Amino acid sequence: MSTQQNRRSFLTKAGVSAAALASTPLIKTFGNGLEDAKERTSMMSAPADLRVTAVKCAYNRFGGMFVKLETNQGITGWGESVDASVGSYYLLKRMAGSVMRGNPLKPNVIFEQVRKGGVFGGAQSGAFVATLTALECALWDLTGKALGLPIHQLLGGKFRDKVRVYCDTEFYSGGGKTPENFAKAAQDVLNRGYTACKFDLDEANDPNKFDRTNWTAGLGEVERMVSCVEAARKQVGNKMDIACDMHGRYDAPTARRVAKALEPYNLMWLEEPIPADNAEVYKSISAETSTPICCGENVYLTYGFTRLLSEHMVDIIMPDLQKCGGLGEGQRIASMANAYYTPFSPHMVGTMVGAMATAHVCAAVPNFQIMEWQTKSDTDAAWKEMVIFDKPFVEKGFMTVLDKPGIGVDVNVEGMKKYATPGVPFFE
Repeated sequence: MSTQQNRRSFLTKAGVSAAALASTPLIKTFGNGLEDAKERTSMMSAPADLRVTAVKCAYNRFGGMFVKLETNQGITGWGESVDASVGSYYLLKRMAGSVMRGNPLKPNVIFEQVRKGGVFGGAQSGAFVATLTALECALWDLTGKALGLPIHQLLGGKFRDKVRVYCDTEFYSGGGKTPENFAKAAQDVLNRGYTACKFDLDEANDPNKFDRTNWTAGLGEVERMVSCVEAARKQVGNKMDIACDMHGRYDAPTARRVAKALEPYNLMWLEEPIPADNAEVYKSISAETSTPICCGENVYLTYGFTRLLSEHMVDIIMPDLQKCGGLGEGQRIASMANAYYTPFSPHMVGTMVGAMATAHVCAAVPNFQIMEWQTKSDTDAAWKEMVIFDKPFVEKGFMTVLDKPGIGVDVNVEGMKKYATPGVPFFE
């Protein structure tokens, strides 16, 4: 039922007659006050009448997908996914029917309907789940905006007002991974107020690599990794936590060797030294080292984390909430990890839309440890131009969780156009 009301009808129902209004100045003032109040009151229909009228998407050249939900009340819901959703325009259009059939203010219900409805269409992982993730995130944003509540409140309330983030230094260019550069980058991150950073240890152009296809690292390659971490630790001492990422590009013997060699440097974690495909191997690696082993950015849905947690295969989990199933699924993964006393440290390579969406979940779970943040988001103008956000993204190594309705961050459509993927639909 609509909440829209005719002002005259309202006054009549209040028992104020036309004669009384005409005869007494006080009554006239009273009536005018009600009229003024009515002018200030939202004339938007009740949340029960909210309907999604269009489901649109766009892609940026950095590998991100954005979903836009348009409604009959002018409220817009935004969602983001990364990596595995590239090229999923028509897949999203197929999912759109589940959103447009009824009231959209039930993200968990719609998520489960779409997921179970796609059980023979790839709903276990990959592009299907990543696309559904963006849609699910947009539903949470829409729900929060319609009800006037931030997502962390919809998830049950926040344990913390701000979330700690680590700065991924992103040494992706060939030749950049030297002890001198690691020490310089660690000091730079510390100077910028961060309390933790991450380095990428894998290097396709390492001159010590004998075979770019084989995943076994030789002694020279391992020594290069260790000397770089040693330099970073020596530079910042114990003032900063250091994590290292191997991007799943090595085999089990290399993983064991590197994990043992890095023990003296007290890493926050060693991330994905082997691919995430065979969880059983992670168990043996974790059991043989004191270096915490972390995994999860390429694991999908809560089901994907069951053995990792129940059989203590890793020490820390890092689901990507722009890929693993979304915000509700992220909270379910964190809750399961909490039962095994395992830290929840989400992977995050999206824009501030995805970062703040993830931060809402991080605030709403007890076992949150730290969240990823990309150094390019501090230095590259694109990341500021693609979103509507008028404050610093991160201050002194922490991200403040917004109390605005929904995510609290919107897409800047005009800014997005500058970085849109050529040749694919743009919010159509």
